[in-house]
Amino acid sequence: MRILRTPDERFVGLPDFPFEPHYVEVPAGDETTLRVHYLDEGPPEGEVVLLLHGEPSWSYLYRRMIPVLISAGLRAVAIDLVGFGRSDKPADRADYTYQAHVDWTWAAIEAIGLDRITLVCQDWGGLIGLRLVGEHPERFARVVAANTFLPTGDRHPGEAFLAWQRFSQDTPDFRPGKIVNGACRTELSPEVIAAYDAPFPDDTYKQGARQFPLLVPTSPDDPAAPANRAAWAVLETFERPFLCAFSDSDPITRGGDKVLSTKIPGAAAHSPVTITSAGHFLQEDKGEELAAVVVDFVRATPLDKSPA
Repeated sequence: MRILRTPDERFVGLPDFPFEPHYVEVPAGDETTLRVHYLDEGPPEGEVVLLLHGEPSWSYLYRRMIPVLISAGLRAVAIDLVGFGRSDKPADRADYTYQAHVDWTWAAIEAIGLDRITLVCQDWGGLIGLRLVGEHPERFARVVAANTFLPTGDRHPGEAFLAWQRFSQDTPDFRPGKIVNGACRTELSPEVIAAYDAPFPDDTYKQGARQFPLLVPTSPDDPAAPANRAAWAVLETFERPFLCAFSDSDPITRGGDKVLSTKIPGAAAHSPVTITSAGHFLQEDKGEELAAVVVDFVRATPLDKSPA
């Protein structure tokens, strides 16, 4: 495996991003390891809120939420998925599979030593995170699902997603910052757009970002479909607190909150929250508001009252 590592100077002086980097090594086969970056803010003894980003963003997406979480006494941990942010980036697209991302992310969670986790997941953060909840339910105390889903390929993915999938493969100019900006309701500043481009000095660093849209199961015989169905079988018995907090203006995941909130038992006592005037990247449009929803949810569901 040939591995690229974005130079540190690309991350100097990013706006509103004063957080210190942390790293763990995860196995990648044949004695190869990958360095995974994560943020770790707030009191070490605080309840863990694990923030998982999606495509084509990185932990910078959570910069507006982290101060709200830590001011409430929570420990905010935001992992950069392999291929994104300050994490290592395999140079060959064939190295990126759904299963590999699940394995790498779980290995990072284990290496950091996280337990009794409140998961906050959006986009691919949910495709990976919800899968992990299904495979390791005992490690998760709560879930907040935001603009995400766990597809098995048994339902039509929707025209909006298929259009995005085609664009991601056909465009000769794949610019993550421009993509994030286009999926927000607010207009991002040039400096913020540049921060989303920072992990990718050139196209050779974008293989994971290019490959992600092709890894979403869109047919029943997709390689990831059986494992996702198995995760769903567990999620349909998951009774710990589960909250959907979707935005009102995301054509990609619209309706996913209804599926999650009706099929997962832990969601029955928690009415879905709608974040208004927010697009796909609701962390950008309404980050403080989403963080406040997470804080209120944690406070309303103390661990000693959560079902075992």
